[in-house]
Amino acid sequence: MYFLPYAALLVPLAFISLAPASLAASADQWRSRSIYQVIVDRYALSSGASSSDCGPGSRTWCGGTWNSLRENLDYIQDAGFTAVWISPVSQNYEGPTTPYGDPYHGYWIADATKLNSHFGTSDDLKALSDELHRRGMYLMVDVVVNDVMATSTNLTDLSTYMFKDPSQYHPYCTIDWNNSTSIEQCWLGDTVVPLPDINTEDSTVVSGFGDWIESLVQEYCIDGLRIDAAKHVNKNFWPRFCAKAGVFCIGEVFGSDVNEAASFQGPDALDAVLHYPMYNALVEAFTIPGPLNTSAVSDMMAQSKASFKDTGLLGNFIENQDIPRWYNISVDPQSLYNAMVFNFMSDGIPIVYYGQEQYSNGNADPYNRAPLWPTDYANTTAYQLITALNKFRNFLVKDSAWLYSSAEVLAATEYGLAIKKGNVISIMTNIGSPPNNVSVPVYTPFPVETNLINILTCTPWAVGSNGTVDVEYTLGGQPVILLPESDLANSGFCGYLNSTVSNKYVSGARSAHAQSGNVVWMIVMGLLGLVYLSLW
Repeated sequence: MYFLPYAALLVPLAFISLAPASLAASADQWRSRSIYQVIVDRYALSSGASSSDCGPGSRTWCGGTWNSLRENLDYIQDAGFTAVWISPVSQNYEGPTTPYGDPYHGYWIADATKLNSHFGTSDDLKALSDELHRRGMYLMVDVVVNDVMATSTNLTDLSTYMFKDPSQYHPYCTIDWNNSTSIEQCWLGDTVVPLPDINTEDSTVVSGFGDWIESLVQEYCIDGLRIDAAKHVNKNFWPRFCAKAGVFCIGEVFGSDVNEAASFQGPDALDAVLHYPMYNALVEAFTIPGPLNTSAVSDMMAQSKASFKDTGLLGNFIENQDIPRWYNISVDPQSLYNAMVFNFMSDGIPIVYYGQEQYSNGNADPYNRAPLWPTDYANTTAYQLITALNKFRNFLVKDSAWLYSSAEVLAATEYGLAIKKGNVISIMTNIGSPPNNVSVPVYTPFPVETNLINILTCTPWAVGSNGTVDVEYTLGGQPVILLPESDLANSGFCGYLNSTVSNKYVSGARSAHAQSGNVVWMIVMGLLGLVYLSLW
């Protein structure tokens, strides 16, 4: 178990008073961020609200709002996140409960130009945006452009929708997944809850969506968009839409095909996509039980470099609202920790789905969308690890050499994977928690006797002959993150104090490396810190 460095980090009052309404828009500014994904209805309740009638399998409204999210941002910011992605804000279907429940998730769009009153008012959403920016954090909003929601495949009444002309919708058809035109024009959902496909080739739809997204972004000072079902929209729609938005656009391209995913990144499509092909590789490499095939990740890294235009903008994740929770498909917590280390320390923008840090274990919808408040927002080992990873990454991204460098594979064995990005070497393993008499040798570019520090445990590691470091797992399969001691100056880690932060961090965890003389470190936290590293 880790006992990772953790402290509440304070924002300088001077920074707060000068914080602009909207802090960033461009793709390049987003690459340094880390994102916490929230389903608004399921993150936090307002003070005094009842939590007794919303179990893990609930498909109705639980009561989370933009205000209750705003009132509970400390939990997210204290973990070091620098952006929050919220579920769609547009008006959803309003009517009798369907066989699939109510649209608590926000993806069953009715009129995109109106806000969802279940989550609050226009002023409430503005207050959330303002508070995030006051804290130096970015706001990402999920948007649905591909479809609306209906209760029948026969669209007889379009009065409740943004687009009211039948020609602005594709005729009903079921998707042929081997036909790209069918994927773009046929309907998602099913005959129980159909999702009528909007005709995004129509010029009135293109201009209507453009005007709407421009207004939404400006009205609520939105910094980025996550685009639902991006591959179900004709690709040439996206450049104009994102230009009108004027902010970073990252899209969902569900599937394992790296070439398909890569085709949606670039000037003729989107800024970035969620890296589903790498998610599938991580599942193959680290889930227990599972194939434990680490070469799936190293192979995908090579394919990604060859296919994507900019791997540094891809969204790295192991959970979201559409896939099983990691803890549902892998029984060992170390598999979670190792996969998370990869997502933070490789190319791309790390994304953590709410509850991942609390070991939520639901399978498919709705169990992967359970309320967070029953966890009491505990300071779990996973939360502590994420806090350390965010703090370390927020330190690293100040150095453009790290931020823009491309991660490379140093070793891929049956038991482990080692990557190098900048001067950081991250070594992940798939052996799980039980001790194992195996090791992973890693050849580094560092000279013999270079002193490296494992930032998760503050344990020194000397580089051996031929530049090697050797990770032994006699204490179990804990990940290791190594940085030359000389690079830790001003980091706030392991006693290397920031010139303006007098916190000293030392860890109580033991290293996975079985060295003689290992000691148990105690945590000493100073309370004079005034600069939150991730804000700069």
